[in-house]
Amino acid sequence: MSSWVSHGAEMALRSVALPFVLGCRWLAEQGDQGGAPPDGTGSGWMRRLKTAADELFFASEFLVGESSAFFDVGRLRAETQEAVAFFRARGWLDDPVTYHETPPPLREVAVDDLAARGGPYQHLRFESGYSPAEGEPGRERWLASAPNLTAHAWLLRHPGPPRPWIVCAAAYRMGDPSVDFLGFRARWLHHSLGVNVAIPVVPFHGPRRVGRRGGDGFMTGDFVDTVHAVAQTVWDVRRLIDWLRHEGAPAIGVYGLSLGGCTSALVASLEATLDCVVVGIPAVDFAGLMRWNLRGPLVQATERLGFPWEDVATLLRVVSPLAVAPRVAKPRRFLFGAAGDTLAPPGQTRALWRHWDEPRLLLYDGGHVSFLFEAAVRDLLVEALATTGFLPSRSDAA
Repeated sequence: MSSWVSHGAEMALRSVALPFVLGCRWLAEQGDQGGAPPDGTGSGWMRRLKTAADELFFASEFLVGESSAFFDVGRLRAETQEAVAFFRARGWLDDPVTYHETPPPLREVAVDDLAARGGPYQHLRFESGYSPAEGEPGRERWLASAPNLTAHAWLLRHPGPPRPWIVCAAAYRMGDPSVDFLGFRARWLHHSLGVNVAIPVVPFHGPRRVGRRGGDGFMTGDFVDTVHAVAQTVWDVRRLIDWLRHEGAPAIGVYGLSLGGCTSALVASLEATLDCVVVGIPAVDFAGLMRWNLRGPLVQATERLGFPWEDVATLLRVVSPLAVAPRVAKPRRFLFGAAGDTLAPPGQTRALWRHWDEPRLLLYDGGHVSFLFEAAVRDLLVEALATTGFLPSRSDAA
């Protein structure tokens, strides 16, 4: 009974605070931390409608998201500082690539044939095998999360001779096959473009969920857990790629959205043999992104509480694509972002674009959520796959 009462009180407090929080977001001075503000070109009622979906998502997260570790600043500060010292002593902050060990080959998997609205698919399962280093802060807590010990992926595979594979790195709150297939236009990739599709499930999501909703625990202010979540996501994707190669894949590309943009960019900095990487509406600087979404008085309030922003940014360096060099050749790198994005502002996309020596970039006139309906995004995907050899020709793929 007491948990219901406390949960109800928290919901009431959040409901009262929401108008103030949204007001801070809307009225905060443009150019706050986290990258450039939404691009001012092409603004109008259509863009405002698109970006309204971003604000609706933010509001839903604020109202029903998991309780934040921001309210346990003392523990969070101590653990973050301990982790920074541990990482620095091992040289991981100077060379973040060394934080990501090469996973062992993947050979033992279980595959179930299933069906959903839209057609059949396969459910792949395997032992993740990921573990933070001995003595690493947060290790025991991470390994105690039993659902994360098993990795999952949804597969759309053509019968017959091997075809190229697109590994889709999922966004925050994804993890259900119907949502994932929709978000990545997976049936279109599979049926119209003729490639095989694999969508690995991110830790804390879908069948790996540990909270009330898929994604709870990933980004709640416990940044040591966030580091481990991103590191395990990258680890699992690399194991999946190894299995696909063993199965005879003639080519493998990675396509990531939002949080998955960070995943795909990191994988592209660890796997030199990828044939294509497409990074969409990416989150590449988590500390800056959180400050961007809080903005103004809310950031100042966390600073007064002693929230260790500087230590958090240092800690997250080991999972930042901006701290590692891409290994995939520049002609095989593609990015897209949203000029009006209010969740992962276009400055995040531009930062990765500059870090990647300015490869092919699309900046569409829309918001974070509207990527799904943007014809320009679909056209870029066709371009990326055609020019890197996944498709016979652009005319055949259109």
